[in-house]
Amino acid sequence: MPPNSRSAARHHRAATEATGAPRERAPVVVIGAGPYGLATAARLSAARVPLRIFGEPMEGWHTHMPKGMYLKSVPAASSISAPQPGYGLADFRAAEGKAPVGDLYPIPIEEFIGYGRWFQERRVPELERSMVHGVRAVDGGFGITLDSGEEFLASAVVVSTGLVPFAHEPTQLRRLTATGLTSHTCEHRDLTGFAGQRVAVLGAGQSALESAALLYEAGARPTVVARAPAVVFGDPPQTDRPGTRSRSVRLRKPGSALGPGWSLLAVSRGAAAYRHLPTSVRLRLLHTVLGPSGAWWLRERVDGRFPMLCGRTVHSAVPEDGTVRLELADPGGGIEPLRVDHLLVATGYRVDVDRLGFLEPTLRQAVRTFGGAPRLSAGFESSVPGLYFTGLAAAPTFGPVLRFVCGTGFAARQTAAAVSAGIR
Repeated sequence: MPPNSRSAARHHRAATEATGAPRERAPVVVIGAGPYGLATAARLSAARVPLRIFGEPMEGWHTHMPKGMYLKSVPAASSISAPQPGYGLADFRAAEGKAPVGDLYPIPIEEFIGYGRWFQERRVPELERSMVHGVRAVDGGFGITLDSGEEFLASAVVVSTGLVPFAHEPTQLRRLTATGLTSHTCEHRDLTGFAGQRVAVLGAGQSALESAALLYEAGARPTVVARAPAVVFGDPPQTDRPGTRSRSVRLRKPGSALGPGWSLLAVSRGAAAYRHLPTSVRLRLLHTVLGPSGAWWLRERVDGRFPMLCGRTVHSAVPEDGTVRLELADPGGGIEPLRVDHLLVATGYRVDVDRLGFLEPTLRQAVRTFGGAPRLSAGFESSVPGLYFTGLAAAPTFGPVLRFVCGTGFAARQTAAAVSAGIR
């Protein structure tokens, strides 16, 4: 904030204290309008907390996920949390005149984007479609600068920027970035531009396998390169409605928002307790519970359609005559060559506060981290009072459920309660 603005703010506080008039509270700012940002804003608004939320609704899903994609989560676990009933995915489908669906229905991304925008219009109409350019610490609060040039004070900031800032690319591939011969899956809204090209897809998770399927269906020639010894797919639900499973099956594998099984039940309902596990255990579980795999409905679009080289790691990747020459290390210690026109990286996301460029450097440095992720309180507050992180940025603290839409309930309730208490 410019010096004259700080002076004016101090003058206003002094005048208010002298007259005894009530001061208008600076708003809470929510950065991001995906499921986690919208859920948090809806809770804060219901609690009558002064609020400004910025971003394009569902922008990360619209711009950084490929057309033709389906959600891995089942419909029952794909609703954005709201403070009152009536705003779930089923309510949206009913409003659109669509029939109810169960666990055997894969959700098209276009439907989920439409649902998120419907939710925003009804629960978060105050959304401002501007971008936050800068956040800095100012007088016990925060100075906010928008891309329009507007500056104002905030009493608290909730960072809900989603996946894209944390896209992970292996270090040995970064020299290829400038050539345009490699890219991350989040950089592509439409994969049809790769028609006729040889594309190596690096990874073994849902993003890698679905991207490879979409490439194949668009006329490209994909090859999946996976470090895992084999590609794994989930099992299809036994019934369309979890409650119709037999009692013995439910006792052996209880249902949860993340799927059937005691471990999934524990991490989906035990996010508050997860925070108290040793750091090494939390990070290991984050990557092993619901580890890399494809959805059950994806198998038939993958099996036998294109090569899948499992148990391989990238030994080297160099540009050569407008293509990428890969050398892959196989399980026996040999080197296998592979030449492609493009290398598509589907190696996921790694939280790193330093990659959030809108946070002013000294503010970023004040945030205590572990492995790049912010250390958060039970209320999602960082070591900087009034600065909160939710969504994927909170997953290293609270567990795998924060990687999915079903985590919006726990995250929004905890964050909104902590913010409301903190600004009183």
